[in-house]
Amino acid sequence: MNDRQKPSDGVAGEDYLPLAEHGLIGDLRTAALVGTDGRISWFCAPRFDSPSIFGSLLDAADGGHWQISPVGDVAKRQQYYFPDTNILMTRMLTGNGIVEIQDFMPIRAEGDRNHRQRLVRRVVSVRGSSRIRTVIAPRMNYGRDPHKVETQPHGVRFTSEALELSLQANVTLRTEGQDALGDFDLAEGQSALFVLESGKPTRAEPAVDLVDTRAAEELFRSTVRFWRQWLSQSTYTGRWREMVHRSALTLKLLTHEPTGAIVAAPTLGLPEQLGGERNWDYRYVWIRDAAFSLHALLRLGFTREAQAFISWLTSCLRPAHDGDHGPLRVLYSIDGDAEMTEHVLDHWEGYRGSAPVRVGNGAAGQLQLDIYGELFDSVYLFNKHGAGISHESWMDLCAILDWLLEHWDSPDAGIWETRAGQQRHTYSRLMCWVAVERMIRMARQRGVPGDLGRWMSVRDTIYHQIMDQGWNAEEETFVQRLSGEPGQPPENILDASLLVMPMVKFLSPDDPRFRSTVKAIGENLVTDSLVFRYDPKVSPDGLDGTEGTFSICSFWWVEALSRTGRIEEARVALEKMFTYANHLGLYAEQIGMTGEHLGNFPQALTHLALISAATSLDDFMG
Repeated sequence: MNDRQKPSDGVAGEDYLPLAEHGLIGDLRTAALVGTDGRISWFCAPRFDSPSIFGSLLDAADGGHWQISPVGDVAKRQQYYFPDTNILMTRMLTGNGIVEIQDFMPIRAEGDRNHRQRLVRRVVSVRGSSRIRTVIAPRMNYGRDPHKVETQPHGVRFTSEALELSLQANVTLRTEGQDALGDFDLAEGQSALFVLESGKPTRAEPAVDLVDTRAAEELFRSTVRFWRQWLSQSTYTGRWREMVHRSALTLKLLTHEPTGAIVAAPTLGLPEQLGGERNWDYRYVWIRDAAFSLHALLRLGFTREAQAFISWLTSCLRPAHDGDHGPLRVLYSIDGDAEMTEHVLDHWEGYRGSAPVRVGNGAAGQLQLDIYGELFDSVYLFNKHGAGISHESWMDLCAILDWLLEHWDSPDAGIWETRAGQQRHTYSRLMCWVAVERMIRMARQRGVPGDLGRWMSVRDTIYHQIMDQGWNAEEETFVQRLSGEPGQPPENILDASLLVMPMVKFLSPDDPRFRSTVKAIGENLVTDSLVFRYDPKVSPDGLDGTEGTFSICSFWWVEALSRTGRIEEARVALEKMFTYANHLGLYAEQIGMTGEHLGNFPQALTHLALISAATSLDDFMG
């Protein structure tokens, strides 16, 4: 911590909770992180990529927060999700009793045109009597915009130049500086209710419901119904139902319903190494992540989300061609905007001092050829299991493929978005092969037009290049980068992304080359089921510091073991990975060597890989 003034309650600035000590709530437009200490430390409104209102996750002193907790010592803190929902329950056990905080963002129905963005916090004294304190300390626009606070008949109103927050409560609140505070007593069975609604500044009275217990109960029950009706569409009946369904619920939370976009994570700036510089903004749509998410949701029977994403994707298929980037970008905003300027919030100290805190993402300007394979594969799956794509979309895909056929052999930044210059990545070639191969399949299945002779010729050329230049015969493994010339052995740099080769139908899992690659990765990148994506010491990525094991690679490892017949090892590895989830079944991007969660939290890629690994292992176990 630095020596800046702490928030007015002196609680939130004391420490940063571990990332794993948080749960996620949301309304399919934005999301909030709630700590086991009753603190909302991250909340952006009205969208995932809007500036933060509460941001103490990235600056405990000046980021803003909303705290609710008993006055005095808390002996134990617990969290769980109300069964089969994304309603979060935080329980605090004290010497006087048990206090429960119920946090949720109401959703009444799918595609509700009258949706109002509200954050509801209901505090219940489950046992005994307790003195409760709440501190609402918003810091608008990443803490950069001042705001006014005024009391209202049933709460308070916070107003900045760009945003208004109306907070209604059935307890008395007072103002202090830019904050609102309240102290109240709850006897056993009593409750207190808070409803926060965001919108643009207006002179009119805030359009929120008067706070009463019946209204709160109706919001709670309608939100329970929404989540349970949605989850009931799942076709998964396998061995790991609880973990798979929690991952599905998490992926749904990361979906922006009005557009169909799927964001990679709801957070920004969380470090891959404490004190390091690997701190990225993930509140955008990566073509790769969203395509994998679509695959996972389709496997579970959620076709509506797949249709919505394909609709969003269609809007990105006709950009102007750029010689440096190609027809697609690596990532887009929720609206499909490809411009993503990266800048630093230099007034924030970062999570536990991990600066810089970056907003935007410079990877938007990178060339990553693998995204074409992930895109075409997702369209192929949707075309196979969903309603099918339109003629216009097919023609757009053909135009994109024409570009790829001319540029697939270019150096690029690769799946891991390294900042050490472009290389000839084997995984990028693999996914270019997938792109061409899936277009050939779709053309044959549907009888739509395509230059099949040319497509098959390029597909085969890519295949032979991977086999000739991506294979290190001496070490008997596929490697991260292709050799410089045919017949010249490539550097022995291992990469966990190559575990997907049989998953995308490039090789049989029984192929000796794949089996020996799995063996090499197991010996060099795997530690007790946790998998590093590569070794930065062997393959410098242009950034200082180290990172943890990559959770998606750990689940790829499980699936590779399954496919190569090592079922018992795969099952043990999967169960071990489950132990690294937090208490709610959520995963950050990475796991450190002492089990700590690192990187943005929770991450879509990790949860979709869990779904894929669990469903595949179920299939192999019969």
